Amino acid sequence: MAKHDTINLGCPVARTAELIGNKWTPLIIRDLVDGEKRFSELERSLRGISPKTLSERLKKLEDASVVNRKCFAEVPPRVEYTLTEKGIALLPVIESMRAYGADWLPECDEETETAVPEPLVVALA
Repeated sequence: MAKHDTINLGCPVARTAELIGNKWTPLIIRDLVDGEKRFSELERSLRGISPKTLSERLKKLEDASVVNRKCFAEVPPRVEYTLTEKGIALLPVIESMRAYGADWLPECDEETETAVPEPLVVALA
């Protein structure tokens, strides 16, 4: 890795960016705001994400204790994802991103824009 590609993980902003700064991750957190979701529900709500990418992002969030993965001993297998306390603590960051996008990046067309679910407001109150 070139010297200019390294980031200072001693910096809290850099550590947070390392956790949620890649494509799809903030949207996964946003979609888990209103409770547990199955893989297929997340895949449907995140139009354009590949199953491989979704799986990788969920694994990274699980490894970081941001997302909890609950497996059920059923046929076919059922897995549900929820935010942990650490994940819920990211909601103000996601809300700030939503507000910034609404104020400064209004080019979204209404058909493709996904609003932050109403429970986010409740979770932040």
